[in-house]
Amino acid sequence: MLISNALYRTKSPTLRCFATNANAVLRKSNVQLRAQARIKEIDSATPVSPHLIDTFHRQHNYLRISLTERCNLRCFYCMPSEGIELSPDGKLLTNEEVLRLATLFVKSGVTKIRLTGGEPTVRKGIVDIIGSLNSLRHHGLKSIGMTSNGLVLHRRLPQLIDNGLTHLNLSLDTLDPYKFEIITRRRGHEAVLKALEVALASRLQSVKLNVVVIKGLNDSEVLDFVKLTKDEPLSVRFIEFMPFTGNKWDKKKMVESSDLLRRIKEQHPNVQRAPDELNDTAKSWTIPGHKGNFGFISSMSDHFCASCNRLRLTADGQIKVCLFDAKEVSLRDKLRMGASDEELLETIGHAVTGKKEKHAGMEDIDVVTNRPMILIGGKVATSTPTLSSGVKFSWPLLSSMPRQQPHALGTRFYHDSNQLTHIDENGRASMVDVSDKQPTNRTATATGRIIIPEIAYKLITTSYPIDEDSKTWTEADKAVSKARRKGDVLTVAQLAGIMGSKQTSNLIPLCHPLSLSKVDVTLKAEDHTGSQSENKDAAPRYSVLCSATVSCEGKTGVEMEALTAVSVSLLTVWDMLKAVAGKEMEIREIMVTHKAGGRSGDFARSR
Repeated sequence: MLISNALYRTKSPTLRCFATNANAVLRKSNVQLRAQARIKEIDSATPVSPHLIDTFHRQHNYLRISLTERCNLRCFYCMPSEGIELSPDGKLLTNEEVLRLATLFVKSGVTKIRLTGGEPTVRKGIVDIIGSLNSLRHHGLKSIGMTSNGLVLHRRLPQLIDNGLTHLNLSLDTLDPYKFEIITRRRGHEAVLKALEVALASRLQSVKLNVVVIKGLNDSEVLDFVKLTKDEPLSVRFIEFMPFTGNKWDKKKMVESSDLLRRIKEQHPNVQRAPDELNDTAKSWTIPGHKGNFGFISSMSDHFCASCNRLRLTADGQIKVCLFDAKEVSLRDKLRMGASDEELLETIGHAVTGKKEKHAGMEDIDVVTNRPMILIGGKVATSTPTLSSGVKFSWPLLSSMPRQQPHALGTRFYHDSNQLTHIDENGRASMVDVSDKQPTNRTATATGRIIIPEIAYKLITTSYPIDEDSKTWTEADKAVSKARRKGDVLTVAQLAGIMGSKQTSNLIPLCHPLSLSKVDVTLKAEDHTGSQSENKDAAPRYSVLCSATVSCEGKTGVEMEALTAVSVSLLTVWDMLKAVAGKEMEIREIMVTHKAGGRSGDFARSR
């Protein structure tokens, strides 16, 4: 009993009030003492090494490890439009190096590890990596999390959980499968939902859904995401659109968390603040009666730098102390030079000491020298595209979404993976989506050549002779006469090429139908005998060169139309001359020689 009951029995109101206030003060003091004792107990049980404490006294007990730079999606806010250069495999951390560094961090006070990418599930041996990390629990590791796009997760998740995975963050920015294809440039919405279903039915300690919110694209779905928390123990986290190299960040496309909360409160006025985990990046809220909760990661409008306890290890072994700081220190190089654990800790400590009090404001964040998001790890257009479903989206940034670029010799770019543009992630034929593109003037030129014998060359380059008595004709004369009855070879072939180009989308299954502005096809008979050496077999003596130039104003190029025009023209030449030269002709060298227009730029083949 804190204060004698006698004071409460007194008739003096002043003394009774004193007793009440004194007891309240004492109770508060006791709570504080117990809390301080508990904190001291925890700190003594799992002390954080001085190497993980920065100059602002922040203790870093949370490590995010990127396992790969690769991803099986192409989200525009994560990937620069020009693609990214992948590190050679030899530059990436091996499984053994990942485990050694993770062990060092855990022994130094890290209690939480999250695996990121790229997409971590595409890393070979991820099941074994999680199993190895799980063996660090006796050193103080408490949780192993993973951030995934969920595309190939639902079948592998039970095994990952068996090996020690405790927390999962799924990245899903839309509940609309058509919008999903616009954001990710891939199919797979149904697979992600399946992964979410399996995760919620599992024994995972926590399942969170990461939603990057962008004005005019998916901000209208916020209430739909909140609805998911009603019947499932799911935490939905709305993330402000953040600037990184090449993601075309625009402040006008960012929706502040306060605005989203206002919209939610209009629909759910009884929304309540939920308790946050220590050092949690999200400010959490809940709706009475809902099993789950939702929160906001306000990196731009209301940063949480003061409580930041995170360090990042990139797939190529660089330590980053802040997501928005371009500075990096290589632990990989130290490892491979034979550094001891103490030397590695000194390097880590040097990096942590250089951590700033807070990152720059949204207007000044470094998006020039800092990595694009996909190389750091973790998830963070003037057209009105219309999809086949009839759903329309109006969002200017869509015009900046990445597309395939020409291959750069000697350099591996992200989009030069084994993924073909007309094949989806399941290996099925897929028409390329051009709905986000603006129509532009496009031109393409293709050429090709058919090798012909001398008799065919003379047939197409001489005038028609007067018919003579057919009774005296040889078999060759009859063949020539048959060929001539088909008409002027080059003129017919020219018309065939023009008609063929206009039928390209009917001939090639996945080509887009285009309204062509102009088609020019020319055919020229060539005599190479005057320029040949004495070896008559060294090169073709006669040929027909075909050139086709196609123009249009459209959303995709006309290279296929130009190639089709040349191919059909040369096949027509073959058909018209086969009576005299069917066994000797050969079609060669069909290629695009020039293109102009479109986001990939102009192209001219050097001869």
